[in-house]
Amino acid sequence: MDDYPSTGLPRLDLDLDRYLVPFSLRQVPQYRYDVIVVGSGAAGSFAALSAAEAGASVAVIAKDEVGRTNTSWAQGGVAAVLGPSDSIDAHVADTLAVGCGLSNPDVTRRVVAGGPDSIQRLLDLGAKFDSKPDGSFDLSMEGGHSHARILHARGDATGAEIQGTLSRALENHPSVDVFPHVFGVDVLTGDDGRAVGLLARDNRGELVAYGSSQVVLATGGGGQIYRETTNPTIATADGVAMGLRAGASVRDLEFVQFHPTCLYIAGAARVLISEIVRGAGGILRDRSGHRFMPDAHPDAELAPRDIVSREVSRRMVETGSTSIGLDLSAIDRDPHVAFPGISRICRFFGIDIAKDPIPVRPGCHYMVGGLSVDAEGRTTVPGLWAVGECSSTGLHGANRMGSNSLLEGVVLGEVVGQLAARDAAASGRPEIRSVSGRKHDPAPPGVQVNIADLTYSMKSMMWRQMGVERSDGPMREALGTFAFWSRAVGSLPLDTDNAVELVNMLTVARLATFSALARTESRGTHFRTDYPDRNDQDWCAHLEQVPLRGPSGAVDRVEFRREPVATSDAHGSVSA
Repeated sequence: MDDYPSTGLPRLDLDLDRYLVPFSLRQVPQYRYDVIVVGSGAAGSFAALSAAEAGASVAVIAKDEVGRTNTSWAQGGVAAVLGPSDSIDAHVADTLAVGCGLSNPDVTRRVVAGGPDSIQRLLDLGAKFDSKPDGSFDLSMEGGHSHARILHARGDATGAEIQGTLSRALENHPSVDVFPHVFGVDVLTGDDGRAVGLLARDNRGELVAYGSSQVVLATGGGGQIYRETTNPTIATADGVAMGLRAGASVRDLEFVQFHPTCLYIAGAARVLISEIVRGAGGILRDRSGHRFMPDAHPDAELAPRDIVSREVSRRMVETGSTSIGLDLSAIDRDPHVAFPGISRICRFFGIDIAKDPIPVRPGCHYMVGGLSVDAEGRTTVPGLWAVGECSSTGLHGANRMGSNSLLEGVVLGEVVGQLAARDAAASGRPEIRSVSGRKHDPAPPGVQVNIADLTYSMKSMMWRQMGVERSDGPMREALGTFAFWSRAVGSLPLDTDNAVELVNMLTVARLATFSALARTESRGTHFRTDYPDRNDQDWCAHLEQVPLRGPSGAVDRVEFRREPVATSDAHGSVSA
C-alpha cells in the first residue's frame, strides 16, 4: 500500500483477475433475456417484477432457494410514513441525522416519499401486516426514529412475510423465469466495457451463461466476512466483488453496521434479536444487573445501533463477560405472544424470555457501503445496475437507520426495474464471447489450500481487526495478511462455489479494511480509537474506490477519490 503524494490517500495493489472461471461458448449453454436480476430478495424481486410489468423478459438468478435471502431473515420491519402524526419531513430528518452528514438529501426524500406506495404494492400482492383492533397498522418504534413508523408482520416475521409474498409473485409472473440454486460467478462485459450478461454455475456444478444488455445486481450483503454475523451463509459479498471485477467503483465500505443484540450461546448459530424487542421496552443489563445505556445516550436502548453496539462491547470488556443480558420482564405485554419467533428459538436453548435475560452481543448486520450508483441505480459500468444492500445509494450515509433497508430495496427496486426494462428495449440483446483463462500461475504440485480453514481465519481477523472499534496498526496487519491469503487463493482452480465465495469475501474484506484505514476520523458505524472524533472539515465526503486495469484486463489496483456531499442539518435543509 502506497500513498499518492497529490492527495495523501492510499493506493492498494490488488492483482485481481478479470474473470475467475474460463469458459467456451461451444461448451456452455446460453439463455437470453432482456433483463437479468441476480438476487431474489426484496430489492431483486421488486426490480424483476417492475421490469416484467414494463414489458421485459426477466431472468432471476437465485443463489439458494428463491425465498432464502437476507430479506427472509429480517425480523424488525419496514419503515414507512403511515401514521397520522408522522410526516415525510420527519422521516427524512431522522434518516439524515442518523447518516451523520453523508446521507444524500435528495435520495433520502425520494426513498422516504416512495414508502407508502410500495407498502400498498405489497398489500396488493397479498402481504399481511400486523394491525390494531380498529384495523389501523400496528406501528412500532426503533432506534433513531422520532415516530412509530415500523410496520411488521406476525411480530418478528416481517421479512419472511415480505419475501413469501414476493417469491409467489415471481413464480406466478409469465414474463419472469426463476433459476434457483444458481451461483453468479462473474458479470460479462464486451470490448466496449458494457455489460452483456452473467456467467453462473448451476446446482450440478456446470457453467451456464445468461446474455442481456441489462444486469441488475441485488445480491445482498457480505456479513459472512465476519465471524459474528446475523446474516445467512449465502451473504458472501458476491455482488460487490463481481461488480468490481467488471470495472464498477465501490463506495463507503468502511461503514459496516453491527447489530448490538445477537443471541450468543457458545456453539449455537448467531440469531438476531430484533430491535423491536428494545422498542417494546427491552432493557440491556450487564452481568451485575446494571442498566447501562441511559448513562451512554439520552435515548438509552433506542440510541442508534452503532452507539449501542459500542457500549455493549465496552461493557463486556469492562465486566469480563462474553455477553450482555437483554431483559424483557418489564414490557407491557406477554413477550411470548409479541415475539413468537424469538420465543421459540430461545425456548429451545432453555431461555424463558418472560423472565430470563437473553444473552446477547454485537454481530455484523449490514454493509452500509457497496457498489457506487447514481440516483437511478446505475453503476459506473454501462448496463450494470445495483440495488439493495450491495449498492451505495446515498440513503444511509455513515449509518443505516433501522428498517430503512427494506424500504430502500422495495422503493428503488421498482425504479431500477422500470429503467432497466426501458434501456433493454433500446439496446437490444448483445453477443457474449468466450472467456480466456486466469493469469495466475497454479500452485506447485502437492501444495494445497484449505478453503474452510482460510475462510474461518479471515472471518476471525475481520472480527478482531475490523470490528466495532478499529485502529491503524491492527488494520495494516490485516491488510498484509489478506494480501498473502489472496495470492494463495489466486493459485487455486476456482471450480467450487466455496472457492469463488472466498475470493469474493477476501476482495471485499481488503477493500473495507483499506477504506477504514484511509478514513482518519470516527463517523457513524466507523469508529477508530486512534481518531475518535468526527472531522467534518476533511471527511464530510464519500470514499470511492475506482478499479484500475492492467494490460490483461485484471484489476491491478484501486485508487481513492473523495466525493464531497451536500451537508444537511437534522431538519433536512441542504447547503453546498
